[in-house]
Amino acid sequence: MKELTRAEEQIMHVLWELERGFVREILERLPDPKPAYNTVSTIVRILEKKGFVGHEAFGKTHRYHPRISKERYTRAFLRGFVRDFFQDSYGDLVSFFAQDRQVSLAELESMLTALRQEIQKHKVERLE
Repeated sequence: MKELTRAEEQIMHVLWELERGFVREILERLPDPKPAYNTVSTIVRILEKKGFVGHEAFGKTHRYHPRISKERYTRAFLRGFVRDFFQDSYGDLVSFFAQDRQVSLAELESMLTALRQEIQKHKVERLE
């Protein structure tokens, strides 16, 4: 999957939230300072060329929609991130967060609970 620029990601987040929208609606949801209408229109067309966005035509206007789910993009992005920054090791990623003093004890405990639940699910799946 192709990587997105920061501006492209920002547009995709708006489209994921809207589910479908015209350039004007996308622009309204972007934070200040807002880019020009033509800039947003250009970025949406680039996203369409990359296969991330599709459209429905209404005369000369188009209503855009995501062709790739946020979850699918997030998984692909995270895989690349882990590969590039953590030597393709999710264990190293978890260790990084465990050692980061910016992560609260409550967040660490929440991660541990989620990990334990997933471990249990994997064990049950193996038995089936």
